[in-house]
Amino acid sequence: MPNRLTQETSPYLLQHRDNPVDWYPWGPEALERSRSENLPILLSVGYSACHWCHVMERESFEDSDTATYMNDHFVNIKVDREERPDIDDIYMEAVQSMTGQGGWPMTVFLDPAGVPFYGGTYFPPESMGGRPSFRMVMEAVHEAFTTRRDEIDERADRTRSHLGQIARLEPSPDDLEPAALGRAATGLAESADRSRGGFGGAPKFPPASALEFLLARGETEIVELTLDAMAAGGIYDQVGGGFSRYAVDAAWRIPHFEKMLYDNALLARAYLHGWQVLGHDRYRRICTETLDWALREMRGPEGGFFSALDADSEGVEGKFYAWTTDEVAAVLNDLDAAEVEAVLAHLGITEDGNFEGRSIPYLSGGAMGEAPPGFEEARRRLREARSQRVWPGLDDKRLTAWNALMVSALAEAGAVLERDDYLDAARTCADFILNDLTDEDGRLLRTYKDGDARLNGYLEDHAFLLEALIALHEATFDPGYYTAARTLAASMIERFGDSERGGFFTTSTDHEDLVARRKDIGDHPIPSGNSSAALGLLRLAALSGDRDLERHGIGVLQLFRAAGERHPEAFGHLLQALDFHLGRTREVALIGADTRTLARVVRSAFRPHVVLAGGIEGSTNPELLEGRTEVGGRPAAHVCENFTCRLPVTDPDELRRLLDESE
Repeated sequence: MPNRLTQETSPYLLQHRDNPVDWYPWGPEALERSRSENLPILLSVGYSACHWCHVMERESFEDSDTATYMNDHFVNIKVDREERPDIDDIYMEAVQSMTGQGGWPMTVFLDPAGVPFYGGTYFPPESMGGRPSFRMVMEAVHEAFTTRRDEIDERADRTRSHLGQIARLEPSPDDLEPAALGRAATGLAESADRSRGGFGGAPKFPPASALEFLLARGETEIVELTLDAMAAGGIYDQVGGGFSRYAVDAAWRIPHFEKMLYDNALLARAYLHGWQVLGHDRYRRICTETLDWALREMRGPEGGFFSALDADSEGVEGKFYAWTTDEVAAVLNDLDAAEVEAVLAHLGITEDGNFEGRSIPYLSGGAMGEAPPGFEEARRRLREARSQRVWPGLDDKRLTAWNALMVSALAEAGAVLERDDYLDAARTCADFILNDLTDEDGRLLRTYKDGDARLNGYLEDHAFLLEALIALHEATFDPGYYTAARTLAASMIERFGDSERGGFFTTSTDHEDLVARRKDIGDHPIPSGNSSAALGLLRLAALSGDRDLERHGIGVLQLFRAAGERHPEAFGHLLQALDFHLGRTREVALIGADTRTLARVVRSAFRPHVVLAGGIEGSTNPELLEGRTEVGGRPAAHVCENFTCRLPVTDPDELRRLLDESE
């Protein structure tokens, strides 16, 4: 019989609606039952594309004996970490503190006040490899809660205090100084894998934010190596485009097969900027193939983007993406043997395979290796043949934050590459967020599925959308998106800002009370809300001249700059914000009925220290446009610093010279 999860919209929660476990969603009903019946809470956190979440469901949550024990001794709550990052962050920190590691599925045991007292990740149905069985864990927790409750209660206050530590971090009294950026870049260079790209060993996650920081600093060696290694590896879908979540090996060849919207949005921009800086057309190709994949496979009818594709299909991890030599030969059956062998060799597909007897395609000659004649047509046919297989599961909820990341990628790529389809998609998605993911009071919501938008928006939803609206204004010069950015920034500061210590809380002032109110930090695998808020507010300040916006952005930097310097691989977006603040920022105002030629100059290079606005004479939105005029009836570019402008120029080459001399 279905449980309470039938009323949810999260695909992950709906996956568990037919479990014999008496699951509750997180909410007052479950919490009140725990308090009234004095039962501990068994909190299970995961997400729909998670392979080991599926494994634990099959092994434990679908087992009637296990479910009976859970139902008799616990209030069981299931949480989608993507819908509720506030809950996930709190209890992941607790699990990492208790065990030294984290991951999903996450299983945490809470007292009726929501304070965690034991937890872990995946628990098998039988003890194995030194890991206790799930039943053993539950029995031990039940025994402790029943017979040693005083010990659990005594630790509760210390646990609460520990979980709230980040929110009590004091700002640094030291000035923000450029040397910190140099030290951070040096730290990244020291941790880089100089033979295979990326940072550290396996598993390897795409380090988009760290690469963007290095590009902004003009450090290209590690960036080029990493972009090439990822583009040639199995982490990039060589048949269909788009990136998997991470590689399980150090050479990027064997992916963990989930495809997440956020990775692809961030990496599309990284490859776009890599192309602008290094000029390699292969980076432009990866950028466009990634965005084309998102438009083809991840876009809903209203213009929003789905969250993820699963790692599994037909219950098998990676089955959709793996090939045998015979399967490839059957698709290319009209080619002669030599041509088929050339395709197989180029994609590293062998008789033995590299993944459980089958092969995950990668470019055997590296990103710069020459493709055999006719390879693109062969690739198209392989993609078409693969589309006839059973597809991985689709998480079709639309998350505001992740959609905002895709808006930024589409807007910038559309403007730089002059792709109207990308710009149209960016506009449509942004309008969907502003219209359908906003409540009647104008507050941003978190998630949307089947016409139902719900849950308070988090800091990252506001901050990512702020950056996206700025990028969309810079790409289209539509003043409406700038106005929306100003309104959103004011709301973010009012509802999330910490007026005492600076920075921003993860949750708003009107959010439900949890065991701790935290500040999210760390930009891996996606930017934190604080880092994104800092960069968005600093860019908005440069367009508006509003020093209060700048003050709030600097407040984030003063809180977390030291951590960013010590752990640069985990704070790439924060370092971009610090670099923007300390660098020589130029504000470029383009005035005229047709400024496309001048705008093309600004967009012809990666210019992370430039903000761009455009409009006709008399425009005042953004404020940077106020008082700017054409010259002799011709469109003009006003290049400014701190709203003090040079004489306007009308010649594209002169504009390029002004911008290049300031880099």
